[in-house]
Amino acid sequence: MTKGYLVLETGEEFVGDWIGAEQEVSGEVVFNTSMTGYQEMMTDPSYAGQLLTFCYPMIGNYGMNTSDDESQGLAVSAVIVSDVCGEPSHYQAITSFSERLKAASIPGLMNVDTRALVGVIRKNKTVNGKILLEKQKNAHELNWEAPDWLAVINQVSVKEPRTYGIGQYHIVLVDYGYKKSILEEVLTLDCKVTVVPFDTSFEKIKELEPDGILLSNGPGDPMALSHYFTEIKRISETYPTLGICLGHQLLALAYGGKTKKMAYGHRGGNHPVKDMQTGKVWITSQNHGYVVEEASISKQNFNIWFQNVNDHSLEGIKHRQLPVQSVQFHPEAHPGPSDTAYIFREFIQQVVANEEKGAQIYAEA
Repeated sequence: MTKGYLVLETGEEFVGDWIGAEQEVSGEVVFNTSMTGYQEMMTDPSYAGQLLTFCYPMIGNYGMNTSDDESQGLAVSAVIVSDVCGEPSHYQAITSFSERLKAASIPGLMNVDTRALVGVIRKNKTVNGKILLEKQKNAHELNWEAPDWLAVINQVSVKEPRTYGIGQYHIVLVDYGYKKSILEEVLTLDCKVTVVPFDTSFEKIKELEPDGILLSNGPGDPMALSHYFTEIKRISETYPTLGICLGHQLLALAYGGKTKKMAYGHRGGNHPVKDMQTGKVWITSQNHGYVVEEASISKQNFNIWFQNVNDHSLEGIKHRQLPVQSVQFHPEAHPGPSDTAYIFREFIQQVVANEEKGAQIYAEA
């Protein structure tokens, strides 16, 4: 097999064997601790622009199927794994892990010491890397450009509005790189969903006559979308709104909050979060490298809704007056536990209540 090299900007180098497309690529090197769900992760647009390291020692044992993709294709820039199963065993499998990478022209390295790699990431926090065909002598001689996250989000977002379902309530999903599971979860709640590009204006959304707004997950630094904060605030002040992951960060920023880069992010399917209103702890699926600073949230406008049990980082906020809320984790999971799927139901209940309130005001007028 062809040897490949992962070179980190911190100077460390890891050797592996090529899988997928043999082409050089660069990006932030991140890791996910989940034991299963590699197909959902690879197709999650939140991983766009990143080199995804799988912590679980064997990947590919149940192959790739036709139902678990979270987007139209593979979203990761590359994958890094320890051992790859070349002969998957599952009745739904239609192709192997490596074959799917090659078909999508996505590169990867196998037989990499992923335990050591994760140790380096945890030690150095944010780490950029390059997968190269030839061994490099000096990492500092390589060009380490910062990614253009606005361009990445533009790449993964839809280009034209698309409508799904025929439900009673109309939800507009603003697409920063949404997962299919979010759409499917909302469709089950008697909703019609229109997915719109990330840069859709308030006026354009108003023309769609939505009953509620969902701000989706997506890749990268939320500050790359600072131009749209004013529009996001106008939208949320007008319609019941739920933000998820990147959408959570954007909502907080739109109301004057601040975000910061985490040491190495939360990526996995077993992150405990505490509902600060009830005291109950839920296990959640997470995938993010930035976090909202709790001290920056206006206590006049928002209540702290969820907090991470492990590092006490902010995991959710809820507006005191408006039907507006957001969560840092993924209520729809995929992969991971669906303990917090009730958040979608509560959001639609807000939409219904808002509709009934509007109808009553109209009738009284």
